[in-house]
Amino acid sequence: MSNEFELNASARNDLGKGASRRLRRLADLVPAIIYGGEKAPESISIPHKDILKATSNEAFFSHIITLVVDGKKQQVVIKALQRHPAKPRIMHADFQRVDRTHTIHVKVPVHLINEDKCKGVKLGGGSILKTMAELEVVCLPQDLPEYLEIDMTDIGVGESVHISQIKFPKGVSSVDLAHGHDSDHAVVTVQAPRGGSAEGEAQA
Repeated sequence: MSNEFELNASARNDLGKGASRRLRRLADLVPAIIYGGEKAPESISIPHKDILKATSNEAFFSHIITLVVDGKKQQVVIKALQRHPAKPRIMHADFQRVDRTHTIHVKVPVHLINEDKCKGVKLGGGSILKTMAELEVVCLPQDLPEYLEIDMTDIGVGESVHISQIKFPKGVSSVDLAHGHDSDHAVVTVQAPRGGSAEGEAQA
């Protein structure tokens, strides 16, 4: 997939909690680390306004990101993000280097389509409960999907869509399913209305 996100960063040698606090307070920078591949971990800093803007887009978390560190580009995915518990502030970020020849594990958001046409809602009076907002997938970097899609049109009251029922793009597989049948969790369920099923509900 194409790279749509690019962030400028600078290498940093002043490490530790005190140094990180100074970065945030005095320079409005976010401390971060890049790891993985054959290179040693690398400590960097990123302008807070840049990473805050990027993370406001859901796609940022399931895309290959270009980090430009002191003018040199690296391809990475974001693996962890620490946010302030009370303020709209990012405290730290972890990035993993990617290689086109090596698979990566990335959490990808789940999107529901045709919720307004869902059989269990329209005919059965049920409600849609999304129990998993994202799924972890394994694939080569160039095969990384922006999101996974579930069509709710034919899902009736009391029915669920499990991970194994999702159509994964070519070259992409579920990390959960690799752990066996017991990990085939329900991703979304159409719950019956309170007080029981509505009359005329289609049978599953």
